Amino acid sequence: MIVPWAAGGGADTVTRIFATGLEAELGQPINVVNRTGGNGIVGHAAIANASSDGHTIGCGTSELVNFKVLGQSNLGPQNVDLISRIAAIPAGVMVKADGDWKDFKSFAAGLKEAAKGRVTGSGVSTGGSWHLAAAGLAKSMGMPVDTIRWIPSQGGAPALQDLVAGGISVFTGSPIEAKPLADAGQVRVLAVMADERMSSFPNVPTLREEGVDWTYQNWFSLVTPKGLPTPVRQRLIEAATKGHARPEVQNIMKQRGIVPVWETPEQFQTYVKQFAETTSSLLHELGLARG
Repeated sequence: MIVPWAAGGGADTVTRIFATGLEAELGQPINVVNRTGGNGIVGHAAIANASSDGHTIGCGTSELVNFKVLGQSNLGPQNVDLISRIAAIPAGVMVKADGDWKDFKSFAAGLKEAAKGRVTGSGVSTGGSWHLAAAGLAKSMGMPVDTIRWIPSQGGAPALQDLVAGGISVFTGSPIEAKPLADAGQVRVLAVMADERMSSFPNVPTLREEGVDWTYQNWFSLVTPKGLPTPVRQRLIEAATKGHARPEVQNIMKQRGIVPVWETPEQFQTYVKQFAETTSSLLHELGLARG
């Protein structure tokens, strides 16, 4: 099972948890392989180009829908068979704990009052998932999509260190990544961009509770090369459905603050289409669309 991202990250963690359940249902070991590079293009291409015999499957992530829009590659959801999302990790709004913003209302007021670009955000490269989370947040609050000036980052960990040091104003990435710093009293989680409150942050409101109609989440999915023989595809879907539902898979994900998701291929395809429309629109408004 190919993961297009490095070991230890969100995609890798989700895949390895899911693989334990799938292994149990298939009765054979699954080798999780990290194929990194090209902002996820290398690994996704390896999945798409693998033999369609069922021996190679992969973890498709939300970045897959944006490669073409960003002008990075023609690779997209059309190049793989979309089986189901496995899990989702919602974005959040995190600030320095000893700063002026003690809740989301004060942050929203500060964002509206500040000169454009004064509030800075980070957590991923320009045009990446958490950048889109910030852009959609601003748009849903009636402000320009680039209200939060984006500072490119190599990931959540360095961005959070910048946040604590006062180098950036807000981190719109995963609250799960921020939890150790939040528990240590260095970071404050003001809101989550989820449909409902996260089990790992039961006292943190959703944006909708705060009057902002915006949700955003990174998602991780089971995808395969196109053209699997029908019996092989059906056997995989059956085993994956049962494997995902196993208590050890569900419990470990929830304990880590990851939201388990399972759906039919048709439901997943509908979700991907809607997600792609939203992200494409934001990328165009940000002036980052190239394809």
